[in-house]
Amino acid sequence: QVQLVESGGGLVQAGGSLRLSCAASGRPFSKYTMGWFRQAPGKEREFVAAISRWSGITDYADSVKGRFTIFRDNAENTVSLQMNSLKPEDTAVYYCAAESTGWGPTIFMATEYDYWGQGTQVTVSS
Repeated sequence: QVQLVESGGGLVQAGGSLRLSCAASGRPFSKYTMGWFRQAPGKEREFVAAISRWSGITDYADSVKGRFTIFRDNAENTVSLQMNSLKPEDTAVYYCAAESTGWGPTIFMATEYDYWGQGTQVTVSS
């Protein structure tokens, strides 16, 4: 198993930046593909970004491409999401997730992920 704890959320004005971090403990971190998802009130959880075990592959939702960057440090057991040019529609609870079977065409699906953090709130004011 792996335990995930997110941090870095908060309130920011539109156009601003935030960096979310997710600290992992438990099984070797490099065994997991990592993802970030978000859920706004009244909406389903949606894919934001994912990164392969050794950072060779990343994927992003169209809505965040060019604004968000996912990166990881396997030595520190962390995965981060740098969010720039934030918009009010980015407001949501952001979740870190770990997937153990490896990168594939369905990596954007929440059902592919085995472990989840508790989430961190991001609020972007207009």
